[in-house]
Amino acid sequence: MSDFTITLDEAKEWTTSWRTNPPKDLAKGHLIPGEALSELLATEGVVNVRAYMGVDEKGTQKLVFVGVDADGKDLIDDNHLIYDKSTPCPSVCDTSSPLFNP
Repeated sequence: MSDFTITLDEAKEWTTSWRTNPPKDLAKGHLIPGEALSELLATEGVVNVRAYMGVDEKGTQKLVFVGVDADGKDLIDDNHLIYDKSTPCPSVCDTSSPLFNP
């Protein structure tokens, strides 16, 4: 299993948590490891990536990534992993970016 993946159960818990009890202070952005995106895009059948908002058990905002096929369907099965390891901003921010302080 990749260092960037989470289980389907974790993904369901996190996305349900976001929908039922969204954070009051939303993240300004997320740092996403390039290696995780490269690995996901290199998976057979993946032509796009979809991100779902989530909140983990510690209350940290997350982006949950899944591969998407040519028909626009999420690829969630034994051959396709669910990715995370994004880090919300704050704490990992580029405070000099005009997108941080428009």
